Amino acid sequence: MKRWVVVLAGGVGSRFWPLSTAERPKQLLPLVSDEPMLLEQLKRVKAIASPKRTLILTSASLVAATAKLSKLPKANIIAEPKPAGTAAALAWAANVIRQREGDDATMISVHADWAIGNPVGFREALTMAATAAEKEHALVTVGIVPTRPDPGFGYIEPGTHVSSGARKVKRFVEKPTREKAVELRVSGYLWNSGIFAWRVGVFLDELKTHSPEVGPALANNARSMSGFFGAVKKPIAVDHAVMERSKHVLVVPAEFGWDDVGTWGALRRVRPRDAHGNALSGDVHAMEANNNVVHAEGTSVALFGVSDLVVVARDGVTLVTTVEKSADLKRFVESLPPKLRNLK
Repeated sequence: MKRWVVVLAGGVGSRFWPLSTAERPKQLLPLVSDEPMLLEQLKRVKAIASPKRTLILTSASLVAATAKLSKLPKANIIAEPKPAGTAAALAWAANVIRQREGDDATMISVHADWAIGNPVGFREALTMAATAAEKEHALVTVGIVPTRPDPGFGYIEPGTHVSSGARKVKRFVEKPTREKAVELRVSGYLWNSGIFAWRVGVFLDELKTHSPEVGPALANNARSMSGFFGAVKKPIAVDHAVMERSKHVLVVPAEFGWDDVGTWGALRRVRPRDAHGNALSGDVHAMEANNNVVHAEGTSVALFGVSDLVVVARDGVTLVTTVEKSADLKRFVESLPPKLRNLK
């Protein structure tokens, strides 16, 4: 089968300051285990597609680091000329795959910076989504069965079953209030994971039909990446550009311990914890401390009698906040003086 995996690995990840920087963003950091998150993801998808059929989309400044880590063929690491949203990134990836293997090749897209508790279940869900895309000639997403009423995610309302085990998508729901998230979970809605599968010809046809933001840019610049990205005037997510507009969208419900690890506080869900609920990394000493997240790099951290804190220390810079406030860290980082905000 001509199945490809596309890994989106751009972005800085400012919510993981001071560990994450422009030169060392979230996906290149060992946040969940001892390995960088990108490398973990590449190992998980290797059984789905060979390195020759794996593409990584990243920013130009990260190509060297990404190539060194991934060991993929040079032609399979694509440097986006500018951030243009996931619609443009996936459109260009589909265009590259079409030029190499034709319209009937299947493309599965994932992000580099997720935590996955059950890799086998993850691969099974990707395979089911790809099979549904191939049989039904549809755009397929993977919907995660919620484990909590989280207002930080978009949601999907699943509809009727189809023959391939997937379900039709009735509608997408933007990030809700916490109260609404409780209702959606009870009603059987799924988290919108950002995992997609489709035949590249089907996706590009739907893009042409439904996305004036990206479709014409690709039609006029299919052989010029710089021309294409230059013609996309405003970043737009693939959810808005295509998935919410198309009539040929399916969802595969799945449970495999997925977490997008969007904040320091989220590491409390995915890292191993001690007997007091602390998620600790590095040289950390804790006493009468509960439910903290601590990351020490090149230094030591000692905690005594505190709870629900995030403490991150590296290179003489220490961040102290709460697990709850860590979700708003981006706003804080933007307020810092440039010398402190733009750490190397």
